[in-house]
Amino acid sequence: VRTVMLPLLLLLLAVPPAWPAPPTCYSRMLSLSREVTNDFQRLLAAELQEPCVRHLPRLYLDIHNYCVLAKLRDFVASPQCWKMAQADALKEKVRKLYTITNVYCRRDLVFLSDDCSALEYPIPVTTILPDRQR
Repeated sequence: VRTVMLPLLLLLLAVPPAWPAPPTCYSRMLSLSREVTNDFQRLLAAELQEPCVRHLPRLYLDIHNYCVLAKLRDFVASPQCWKMAQADALKEKVRKLYTITNVYCRRDLVFLSDDCSALEYPIPVTTILPDRQR
């Protein structure tokens, strides 16, 4: 038993622990933009209970689209849904994403397109089928 345990113990000691890398500016923008898009979709589901939601600008974010800054700014400046905590929380996240993108991480971001209409509709999800199902 000792001869088996010793190599295993040495192996465990030789491998340094895997610490997750700290978030980068880019990874924070990317994760927050996904959160905002998901929260917006949940807010749309609540539109039947709160008519003010239909007056909010559409938010399907792509941080690589140059128009995202204007879209975030428009959303923050849009009319309030006064009695809806979910809308207020979303506006706060949008404000935070705008600040991170425009102030702190501006140099870390590369814009790949400037198609403003693309930010009006949900981003299509592509499904890749396994070889045998094609």
